[in-house]
Amino acid sequence: MDYFCEQVQQKDVGRRMQVGQELLEYLGDPARSPDLEQDQQRLDKVIDELTAWVNSSNFKVALLGLDVLGAFIDRLSGRFKPYIGTVLLALIDRMGDAKDQVREQAQNLILKLMSEAAPPMYIWERLAVGFKHKNYRSREGVCLCLVGTLNIYGAQPLILSKLVPHLCIAFGDSNSQVRDAAILAIVEVYRHVGEKVRIDLTKRGIPPGR
Repeated sequence: MDYFCEQVQQKDVGRRMQVGQELLEYLGDPARSPDLEQDQQRLDKVIDELTAWVNSSNFKVALLGLDVLGAFIDRLSGRFKPYIGTVLLALIDRMGDAKDQVREQAQNLILKLMSEAAPPMYIWERLAVGFKHKNYRSREGVCLCLVGTLNIYGAQPLILSKLVPHLCIAFGDSNSQVRDAAILAIVEVYRHVGEKVRIDLTKRGIPPGR
């Protein structure tokens, strides 16, 4: 890990691409990486730097950063939990990326966090800030992420009463794509919990036919 701690700080794109592939190989083979968690400070530094890769303006670096973080989640599982707060902020930003591939991979990584690192509602308590993101694509992405969460996990692990109010606000978003995504999400919520959500919407002044 000493080597990677130093190398992930490189700014040269070509070097980052090379180091990223080396890290994927290292993480994919437990026999090669017995020292992965021996030095917590170095591990913290590597994951911090990879989060900066995810925020890179170079989409290839951003995608590779997402790949490598995914490999860390695979290896660390629940031990990745301390990094969730920092990583999620970067993933919310990346759901606002201009490139479809980056947006999709960011959303997939959020869903991976739910399956391997922490319960879905733990993630959503930290993800809900994305409903207010300045980038409309990020706001849209968070709504679509809720659809994905419900498709995989159903409503049981979620406290939907904490999330539906955000969707109600998104119905009035200035961007039509966000409004459409919020409607998709509320339809998915309705599919899982039925009339309860209709009653909740009526209480909030949203007409039933909406």
